[in-house]
Amino acid sequence: MDSQFLLPNNDFYLLGPQHLGAIAFFILLGYFLIRWGKKSSPVVQHRIGIVLASIISLSVIGYTAIKVFIGPFDIQKDLPLHLCNFLALTLPVFAVLRKYWMYEILVFWILAGTAQGVFTPDLDEGFPHYRFLKYWLEHAGLVLYIIYASAVYGMRPKFKSIFKAFGAIQIYLVLIVGVNALIGSNYLFLMRKPEHTSLLDVLGDWPYYILVEELLIFPFFMLILGAFKAADYLSDRINSGQANKVAESTM
Repeated sequence: MDSQFLLPNNDFYLLGPQHLGAIAFFILLGYFLIRWGKKSSPVVQHRIGIVLASIISLSVIGYTAIKVFIGPFDIQKDLPLHLCNFLALTLPVFAVLRKYWMYEILVFWILAGTAQGVFTPDLDEGFPHYRFLKYWLEHAGLVLYIIYASAVYGMRPKFKSIFKAFGAIQIYLVLIVGVNALIGSNYLFLMRKPEHTSLLDVLGDWPYYILVEELLIFPFFMLILGAFKAADYLSDRINSGQANKVAESTM
């Protein structure tokens, strides 16, 4: 097929115009969606979240369908088992139910794992290739969604949420190790490092980088929790200052 949507182009590179442009686009999109959500009724807030989660999930489903029906499909690479794919596929369940225990897991998995993919993308194809579109809808979309859920739904992680998220990721890792052993794949990069430049390059060789990642999970999760605490503190200070100015002006 001659469609630019399907033809390889190798136009994407780290910190290039398409990389920075994609980040800027999703920052602006997140800003407008959060402002819209905060001004809307709870019903509309919920609908925005469901639509956003569905688009993210459909990007992975559509990508997998293209691989299966148009090809090439490689069972060792193209099953939606990498963490970001799994999160994208299950996100609509949380969007509909909005269970807090799901949020506790998602917020740490997304901000600790998926966010890396925004800054060090595993991507060669540029716009308008379908892999480019899927990659950014999935990775930047997940980060955008969890920030939307936190800002608009008012959800926040707690200290005990760290242990829930850590326990859940261990279960998922064990399942993926089994899949990798069965079909000879490298999902979650548990068998070897990715070929592209990534943060794993500074963590040592296999399998030591996996152990280092495990050790880094708790401090990384603590940083995420601390960022939420700091953001809430600054927000309270700003709101308090504005309230004091209003009170003074009415005296």
